[in-house]
Amino acid sequence: MAAAWAVLAVLLVAAQAASAAPVVAPAFLWAPKNYGFCSDDAKEVVHYQTVSPKGLAKSVLEEGGWSNLMEDAQKNVDVAIVFLGSKLQSSDISKDKQIDPALADTLKLSFTSSEFSMAFPYVSTSDDEKLENSLLSGFAENCNSCLERNRVTYTDTCTVTGQDLKKHHSMDSIRDLVTSRMGNNPSGQTDLVVFCSGGFEDLDPAKSEGELLSELVAMLKKSGAKYTILYASQPSGLLENPSNLPQGRYLAEKTNTTKAGRAKCDGECLVKSTLLEGTFVGIVLLIILISGLMCMMGIDTPSRFEAPQES
Repeated sequence: MAAAWAVLAVLLVAAQAASAAPVVAPAFLWAPKNYGFCSDDAKEVVHYQTVSPKGLAKSVLEEGGWSNLMEDAQKNVDVAIVFLGSKLQSSDISKDKQIDPALADTLKLSFTSSEFSMAFPYVSTSDDEKLENSLLSGFAENCNSCLERNRVTYTDTCTVTGQDLKKHHSMDSIRDLVTSRMGNNPSGQTDLVVFCSGGFEDLDPAKSEGELLSELVAMLKKSGAKYTILYASQPSGLLENPSNLPQGRYLAEKTNTTKAGRAKCDGECLVKSTLLEGTFVGIVLLIILISGLMCMMGIDTPSRFEAPQES
């Protein structure tokens, strides 16, 4: 019986090791108008594959059209924003109670009301490298001239390596940049602003991610600028397995859905649940087999039997 418990312990340790995965967080890309840098049917598009930050950067450039707006002066926008958060995880999207309701509302409204919008529910992140470095590295690898032709600026909370930083210390600084570029951009360059977690170092009083994103979107709308925004998050905390996330097209739904609707299991979910059930059944059968063999080995029967006595 001791051997059976030992096998069970090994299987449990192996299962825990297999289930360990990087923290996954969602990313959203949108523009209020389709400025001609992407296909006309790119609205509320959801990519359910798990991608790395560099993979996200590649998708944003190719499928999101950022390579066109950064390389072609005729298809430019005034400013492209990379807004980086640190709280939102993929599993938070489908929860009834949000950690930051303002953030969830802003993302959902922007995603559903924009002419161009894409979602990446599963972006694997790691604490080994800052998200801003990973994304900029991905932009540079997949579009050599994008960062060279266009001016890149950062908020003062960014930690970017190997870059000549021009930093913004307040929302007014970003507003001044946007205003100065509108109608006065003969070179056709698009300004790329990296808005890192926390916003600004001297922000008083402190504001949540949702409040900062909402304020930024409101400022861009009021200015009349042509803009596009990429939101991504690098949460820190417990590791979670993307295969266990009850994630659906929550933000893509324009009307409120019931809990039963959000809990619907699609084809990929059914395959994974079937494999998980089969794994558990196999473990139970293996334990039963080992226990039965141990019991049979423990049976002590006599090697000889006495001859029957004659009456």
